[in-house]
Amino acid sequence: MSVFEQGLRRYLQPKAIAKLAAVKIGIAGAGGLGSNCAQMLVRTGFRNFKIVDFDYIESSNLNRQFFFRHQIGLPKVEALRDNLRLINDEIVVEALQQKVGVDNAAELFADCHVVVEAFDRPEYKKLIVETYLHKAQLLIAVSGLAGWGKSEEIRIHRRKENFYVVGDWVSAISPDNPPLAPQVHVAAAKQADIIVSHYLDR
Repeated sequence: MSVFEQGLRRYLQPKAIAKLAAVKIGIAGAGGLGSNCAQMLVRTGFRNFKIVDFDYIESSNLNRQFFFRHQIGLPKVEALRDNLRLINDEIVVEALQQKVGVDNAAELFADCHVVVEAFDRPEYKKLIVETYLHKAQLLIAVSGLAGWGKSEEIRIHRRKENFYVVGDWVSAISPDNPPLAPQVHVAAAKQADIIVSHYLDR
């Protein structure tokens, strides 16, 4: 048993921990949403992840993403895997540095129980939702999280039995409405909380 799990047993029963450990989480995007959602899920007891992103860490990512200064220039998926293992060294992370496209979207997360849409660009968000909307996986997307001072407007919208959208549906990222840590972290936390609730409430 890892040191992390020893500590987690103060809050969760072994049966609950085992239930979470059996779930495979697919995360499409390792930026502000994906990196923070992943760390919250690891801290809750999930242990099996597939994370897909083609990008590299830049200095502009440090204001909201789960990365550190010395990791600038590294592939996001590899740095995120290393950071998550600092929380629990027994997790399994399949880190795929590649783009998600129409030719591979369906197969990338076919072996996952959960798909987390964590992209910035609308066309990639749409691709993930359209690919997994009618499949069996739990699907959580985000729409609207930019700016500041209105975190109460970031809400959970249940669109279908296994499909949720987190956000205010309005706040697109722009020069006047930047992505900042508080709002981004609220949205990522709500994504993670949906997943936790889905499995622990059963």
